[in-house]
Amino acid sequence: MKTRLAVVLAVMASGIMGSGGSVAAQEKGLLFAHRGGAYEYDENTLDAFRSCYEQGLRGFETDVRMTQDGELVILHDDSLDRTHHATGAVEHKTAAELRTVTSKQTGQPCLFLEELLSYFDDKPGVYLELEMKTSNKDLYPDARLEEYCRKLHEAVRAHEPQGSFYVCTSFDERPLKIVKTLDGDADLLLITGGPCCPEIVERAQLLGIKRIGCRMEETSRAAVRAAQKAGLIVTGWPGQSLQDYHLAVGLGVDAICSDIPVAIQKWRAQHK
Repeated sequence: MKTRLAVVLAVMASGIMGSGGSVAAQEKGLLFAHRGGAYEYDENTLDAFRSCYEQGLRGFETDVRMTQDGELVILHDDSLDRTHHATGAVEHKTAAELRTVTSKQTGQPCLFLEELLSYFDDKPGVYLELEMKTSNKDLYPDARLEEYCRKLHEAVRAHEPQGSFYVCTSFDERPLKIVKTLDGDADLLLITGGPCCPEIVERAQLLGIKRIGCRMEETSRAAVRAAQKAGLIVTGWPGQSLQDYHLAVGLGVDAICSDIPVAIQKWRAQHK
């Protein structure tokens, strides 16, 4: 799997790496759009992912939840209140109810996972992180997790194009363990709200996971190198500014999660 990922990253990074002594030239990591570019577009809407793709981005991150009647939906928060013309949790609503809901910013329809994956069906060479938003145990008790994980895994396997790389991620170890039992070869990512450190490396290794996502604040270059030496692939987050991008490059992370991916891509093009 690591060899396959290396090939995919190389393909997606081709044509955007700089030359000479510029910051862009030092970067080895893949730049990808957090929630479809949360600071540049209406987050987690199909329009956001489409706009980033049309601007040349080939890496994306999104968040997956499950409705009351078992359909998978794209939403970050535990409730719809901040981003949509609706209130309450996705998990307490039916798919039919959500199909009448629109986003506050641009009036986009609530995005279902099937629609997002279908958009990428004919677009090989895409890196897509699917965050399993199951940390709230009131919304996702253990009894509900197996259905959620099974449906997500089946959807990913059914849609992942040849030449693309889709990875399931989470702060919550429970779904990571379940997906691992469903597919021993599944490539997963463990997210931490803290810096890269020996503890997160050990947690990932105990889970049999090869990828970690760490907050870049308080992360050292030595810690990133140690994790990579241990065989892990390191993603850095958050990426809310050009300064965050520079930090990611300096740390030497393998992937850079950004809320302003188009702006960063344009900056890189100017500094080749």
